[in-house]
Amino acid sequence: MPEVDAATDLVLGGFTPLSTTDWPGKLAAVVFLQGCPWRCGYCHNAGLQPRCASSEAPRWPDVLATLQRRVGLLDGVVFSGGEPTLQRGLGGAVAEVRARGLRTGLHTAGIYPERLSALLPALDWVGFDLKTDLADAATYDALTGARHSAAAVRRSLEALLACGVEFEVRTTYHPRLISDDALLGMAQMLQDLGIRHWVLQRWQANADPAQQPLVPAWCWPQPLLQEALHELVPGFALR
Repeated sequence: MPEVDAATDLVLGGFTPLSTTDWPGKLAAVVFLQGCPWRCGYCHNAGLQPRCASSEAPRWPDVLATLQRRVGLLDGVVFSGGEPTLQRGLGGAVAEVRARGLRTGLHTAGIYPERLSALLPALDWVGFDLKTDLADAATYDALTGARHSAAAVRRSLEALLACGVEFEVRTTYHPRLISDDALLGMAQMLQDLGIRHWVLQRWQANADPAQQPLVPAWCWPQPLLQEALHELVPGFALR
């Protein structure tokens, strides 16, 4: 992924100066980048899906100035979205953050394997969003609203495993979106890959009216299923 001048090319959708949850165990600022080609119906940042930011969105030079003032207070900066790897200016932005002595993290769904692979050497941590069982490509595509999404995610996950960067696999869970069999399939795949940490994140309804009927149906997996998942992935957790 070629780097460009992030100050002129990066399109932001938001900025959080301090977060204790976006990079587990770290105090981090979060830069939200605008745009995502997928259309997951339950996306909690649906406003970041369009590629064009609002006139009220922060500007990268202003964010960079804030980060400069917080050097020594923050552990690092997480680039989130949307899908951050959509933007060609991401590599330049990561380099500018690292030049200030801050660690760099990334939230990604693995949509662009080649871009992610090029960026990984400059990252300290990745939060990897796994939607459902990669063995069921049709269901994966149905969740993302995009064809061949499962294949791209698999390549991205393989690149992440090969590079040695610290990462966390997490999945937004709702029982009507991810079946028990799919959960077991995911856990088996993670075990086969040697991945020992996996987080199920609580599903949250967004403003889409189609999501509202799912609200009363939400629940965590049954205890016996949780035990089976934990046996396959020792670091399995709910969040």
